[in-house]
Amino acid sequence: MSLGYAEKLSYIEDVGNVGMSEIFDPPNILQTKIEQLTKLIRKSRHLVVFTGAGISTSCGIPDFRGPTGIWTLQRGGNALPEATLPFHRAMPSMTHMALVELERAGIVKFVISQNIDGLHLRSGIPREKLSELHGNSFMERCTSCGTEYFRDFEVESVGLKETSRRCSNADCDVKLKDTVLDWEDALPFEEMNPAEVHCQRADVVLCLGTSLQITPACNLPLKCLPDGGKFVIVNLQKTPKDKKASLVIHGFVDQVIAGVMELLNMRIRPFVRIDLIQTIFTHALSSDERFVNWTLRIASIHDKRAVIPFIKSVEVSFSDQTMKGAVLEKHPFLLKRRNVRKIEPFHVIFKVNFSEGCGCAFSRIKIPIDFQATADNLKRDQDHVFSKLKTKVIKDSCRGQNSVVERKTIIEPKSEVVVRAIVTNVRWYDEITVKTAGAGALTNFSMKRKKEGKHETEIARKFPKWPRHNGR
Repeated sequence: MSLGYAEKLSYIEDVGNVGMSEIFDPPNILQTKIEQLTKLIRKSRHLVVFTGAGISTSCGIPDFRGPTGIWTLQRGGNALPEATLPFHRAMPSMTHMALVELERAGIVKFVISQNIDGLHLRSGIPREKLSELHGNSFMERCTSCGTEYFRDFEVESVGLKETSRRCSNADCDVKLKDTVLDWEDALPFEEMNPAEVHCQRADVVLCLGTSLQITPACNLPLKCLPDGGKFVIVNLQKTPKDKKASLVIHGFVDQVIAGVMELLNMRIRPFVRIDLIQTIFTHALSSDERFVNWTLRIASIHDKRAVIPFIKSVEVSFSDQTMKGAVLEKHPFLLKRRNVRKIEPFHVIFKVNFSEGCGCAFSRIKIPIDFQATADNLKRDQDHVFSKLKTKVIKDSCRGQNSVVERKTIIEPKSEVVVRAIVTNVRWYDEITVKTAGAGALTNFSMKRKKEGKHETEIARKFPKWPRHNGR
């Protein structure tokens, strides 16, 4: 899924060492090292995590330098692997979500990432505690006011180029730029500066799934050493920095982190993917004022012209059985109708069918239509709406839930715009079992399988030390 990114980069002949053999610590040695890492984490007062492509391979995203990595295959003249699912539908790994728990518990103070997949932000790491050194394939930025726009689609360019969209701030209205660096681009100060500061303050820097070859990023973890900080590497290949590390662990990152979380007696909560759409209802009287011409469309919240990548089609039906339904099979998902002016209120029912990569097949949206009514404006706290949706999904083990976030009326043309949050995917990390390399035996750190329908109260009884925090 990083294939598109690799193809967009400018050509460079030397991408460093690739195709290095993978090393696996024997199970007993791995166990000992995981215990040592856990002790370091328990004692740390300023833990910084530095991540690379290796934390996203279990999400279906190929790495670059591994035996089947992008650069490895390209150098050997081999065909690149096909993506297992659309890039925009990738879900955070167990490691991503464990870092969220550690940050919420106050253990992880800062995360530095070389990845451009956007999964740290999507998982729930606060933006102010994250440096994305090489950019984010789903982020656009206004160079005038600094506003960032996190998209549900992959931005079309790399190299800090202008995109087709503009800043929504009326005082700016300038074209946005992508945030992903090309080979010759310097690391942005606003990402590099806090990363340096936190590495200098760190008593432990934990490097996960990175070959530590790309400069100057690879030198950041070493900045903890002058003040006595410790530097830990978890990676399947040797790195140029191994000799300077206090601890080197050769194992799958998910396996190592699952073991740490179990020893810390901390549970990894599920990832709930929530996407936003807007429905736009517009109506006007016909010239003879006998009829109402109206349209109802589903549009992206990012740009009304943008394709909504997670919607495949929309089936339309009505509470009034005399009205004819329809199937909207492609963007724009637009329904046009004409009704007599005095018609009784009715409902339009949208069955929104999701595309490949979504964890559920569809969501139903019921939209009231009343040509005589005066619509009221509504604005709910988005974080609160998201929190309620997540709680309901986790409790009932159901997907496709949706809720209104905002409703506003536009006088001319007469329209009602409603922003809706929809649950499109859920990933349960206690259903994941990580295998040890070679033998295929289950690791001691496999998390217990969650039965469908188990309520949060039951989970709380089973895991009494699962830390409770206010939802973010």
